Amino acid sequence: MKVSVDNNMKVLPVYDIKGLGVTQNDILVKPFAPYIEEHQKLLIPHRHSFYHIVYFTKGSGWHTLDFEQFEVKPFQIYFMIPGQVHHWNFHGAADGYVLNFSDSFFQSFLLRPDYLEDFSFFRGISDESIIDIPKERREKVESIFNEMIQIKATINSMNLDRLRVKALELFLNVASLRINKGMEVSASNQTLLRNFQKLIEKHFNTMRLPKDYAALLYVTPNHLNAICSDLLGISAGELIRNRVILEAKRLLVNLQLPISTIAYQLNFSDNSYFTKFFKKNMDITPEEFRKQFER
Repeated sequence: MKVSVDNNMKVLPVYDIKGLGVTQNDILVKPFAPYIEEHQKLLIPHRHSFYHIVYFTKGSGWHTLDFEQFEVKPFQIYFMIPGQVHHWNFHGAADGYVLNFSDSFFQSFLLRPDYLEDFSFFRGISDESIIDIPKERREKVESIFNEMIQIKATINSMNLDRLRVKALELFLNVASLRINKGMEVSASNQTLLRNFQKLIEKHFNTMRLPKDYAALLYVTPNHLNAICSDLLGISAGELIRNRVILEAKRLLVNLQLPISTIAYQLNFSDNSYFTKFFKKNMDITPEEFRKQFER
């Protein structure tokens, strides 16, 4: 897929929530149409340092999220976490609702700081982050967003907690759509897989072998591989490699960053090894991938 960027944009921009009109309280909720009209810079590839949720009631086009392209349709909701690369390409007008909040917004409110990660759509997996809202749930979802907009208009400490409760209500409503979807999965296997994914996120730069993760999880490599195959349809090794490749892509779109530096940051012994690894998994070289983002 060909993606164009501004000639002057050689480094992928990373937007902080305060750079998008949020001056305090670390939350923004408003209709989407005026938001995107005000922030046209979001139509080129960028990253956020905050959580970003968009629910569409109108619009068409494409959304590119971590280098995967998805068709924009009404009554879809998109969940994005800090660090993901994305941009919009709309065909005509789009509207709906947007909710942005910082990483710290729930920290003093929830007993478990990693609570949001229990929701599959907050794990940074693109296919899990885009959900169609069925007709019988649309009124409820829109009602939650409208209530949040009203609460945000008269903000105080109590209303901040009301916003947090409403946001959680939204997340729980959407999450309930995915319950019992597909095969039954044991809680222990889900927990093991999630812990594996957390370890990958923490160690993918330095640990590339499933046996090392299995040791940290107190399971055998074969058992870890079986869990990944059963729940995800891929091996444990492929899950690790996919995370390394994703980070490589995120770095490669920074056009001023030398590929040799990217190889070093990803802990490859030399540029040649990195190029072989990338081409083996992507069928193109890092240079060829980068050229997609050049004019």
